[in-house]
Amino acid sequence: MDRFADLNMFVAVVDSGSISAAAERLEVAKSAVSRRLANLEARLGAELLHRTTRRATLTDSGRAFHERAKNILADLEEAEQAVSQAHGAVRGRLKIALPLAFGIKHVGPLINEFLALHPAVEFDLDFNDRRVDLIQEGFDLAIRIAKLPDSSLIARKLAPVRSALCASPDYLAHHGTPKRAADLAQHAALVYSNLANPGIWSFVGPDGQPGSVQVPVRLRANNGDFLTLAAIAGQGVILHPTFYLSDAIRTGELVPLLTDHAWPEVNAYALYPPTRHLSRRVRAFVDFLAEKLAGEPDWDRRMR
Repeated sequence: MDRFADLNMFVAVVDSGSISAAAERLEVAKSAVSRRLANLEARLGAELLHRTTRRATLTDSGRAFHERAKNILADLEEAEQAVSQAHGAVRGRLKIALPLAFGIKHVGPLINEFLALHPAVEFDLDFNDRRVDLIQEGFDLAIRIAKLPDSSLIARKLAPVRSALCASPDYLAHHGTPKRAADLAQHAALVYSNLANPGIWSFVGPDGQPGSVQVPVRLRANNGDFLTLAAIAGQGVILHPTFYLSDAIRTGELVPLLTDHAWPEVNAYALYPPTRHLSRRVRAFVDFLAEKLAGEPDWDRRMR
C-alpha cells in the first residue's frame, strides 16, 4: 500500500476534474484510478468525491482531505529538493489567512517581494477578518491581530499594532474638541463591530491610571476602511489602529485627540500549527515577515 501514490492520485483527480482526465495525466488506466480511489475511501471510511460520468466534485470530507494532501505532497517535494540540492530553492504552496485591510495594505506588498525572491513558491490567500480553524481548513499559517488566548498554535510576534483617537477638522469645528476622556460620552462614535465591547473605549490616563468610557455609537461596521472614510467625512470620533489612520493623519484629514492618553495596543502575529517539522517554505516566509516588520512599523513612522 503506497499512501503517497494514493494522495498523488486523489489530488490529480481533484485538480483535473475527473477520473478520466487524471488517468490521462498520470498515464495509467482509468480503471486503476477508480480502483485506487475506492480503496482510499474504504480505508478512510469516508466518501471523498461525488462522481458523475463527467465530473468528480469534493465532499466536505474530501475538501478537508484535499487541502492536507496537497500540503503533504508539497512537503515531500520540498524535502526531496533539500536533500538533492545543498541549497535547494524554497518551493511549494502556502495557504495563508490574513485580515482584510492589514493583509492588503501591509502584508500584500511583502508577499510580492517574497514571490520575487522565491519564484517556485505558490500562494493561496484568504483575505478575511473571520477567525479560521488552521488545522481543519488546511491553512499553513494565519496572520492575526489580537491579544491571543492560550491555544495549541505557535505564535510569532511580527509588529505592534497601536490605536489612536481621531476626528476630522470639520467634525471638531462643529462639535468641539474633547479635552478629557469623559468628554467622549458626548460625541458620536464610529466603532468596529467585531470587537467584544465596541462601545466601551479603554485607556490609560496621563496619571497612569486605567479607565474606560462608554461612547454613544453613531455608526457600527465590520470594515475598518469604511469606518476610516466615515471619520474623514466628519461622521464622528474614531478609536482605531494606526495602520488604518496614518495616511489620513499625515495629510491632515484626521486630527489625533487626547494624545497624552495611552490607547489600546495589541500585536500582529504569525500563527501556525505545532509540528515536528515546520516546512521550509513556512519558516522562510515567517522569518521574512518578522525581518521586514521589525522595529517601529512603517505606518507609524510615516504618520510622524
